[in-house]
Amino acid sequence: MKKIALLFVAGTGFMYACTRVPITGRSQLNLIPEATMQSMAVQEYQSFLSQNKTVSPAASKDAEMVRRVGNRIAAAVTSYMSQNNMGDQVAGYKWEFNLVDNKQVNAWCMPGGKVVVYTGLLPVTQNESALACVMGHEVAHAIARHGNERMSQGLVAQGIQIAGAVALNKNPQAQNIFMQAVGVGGPLGLMAYGRQNELEADHLGLIFMAMAGYNPNEAVPFWTRMANAGGGQKPPELLSTHPSDDRRIAQLQKLMPEAMKYYRPQGR
Repeated sequence: MKKIALLFVAGTGFMYACTRVPITGRSQLNLIPEATMQSMAVQEYQSFLSQNKTVSPAASKDAEMVRRVGNRIAAAVTSYMSQNNMGDQVAGYKWEFNLVDNKQVNAWCMPGGKVVVYTGLLPVTQNESALACVMGHEVAHAIARHGNERMSQGLVAQGIQIAGAVALNKNPQAQNIFMQAVGVGGPLGLMAYGRQNELEADHLGLIFMAMAGYNPNEAVPFWTRMANAGGGQKPPELLSTHPSDDRRIAQLQKLMPEAMKYYRPQGR
């Protein structure tokens, strides 16, 4: 596998450091070349699928729905990015959408568009539009390059200095940071992304589902069901890395007029 250099020297500037998130325009720290993130994602995604039971779309309407919704969102987002001179930001994306037989209420997306939905999520989504809400949110993490941002923060926090021609996907410590950064394995809403990333993914995801022809108004009932499905007491938002259910729902309601501008019902 091709080795890509990442120059990281404490106390100095960084390569690939300053990027902006589409739509929100937020400036973020991305130290790692996107090609490297995508290469690591392919390796880890295939490893995950080989160790977990995937559900075939040919044998399951649920798996077919996951793939259908994912492909519609991916097509809409790719079209939007190309039309707004941001096509280079999705260059190299090879979208994959798989349903995995697992009772966890979970879904995630690796860099480059590698998406997994767990069967345990479907009783909470209940319908295709609510599933589009979740998948729009996960696609948003990839489009916003939150995995790169979180991994960059992890490298800085742990003081990892990588200089010269070093392949990150050959570095066990970097691989561990990568898996933590993309949130693989944790329940939905309790992953590696922080409050800012989660709220931003909610924002973009709401718009992405609307672009794909799914009614963004389904987002509020879905997240209300998620809040009720959690069970038990949750820590105060200040003590959590994620937004409270009330804050998340309030933001979605506030953003609804913006999202509706992108909404074109299916078949129109």
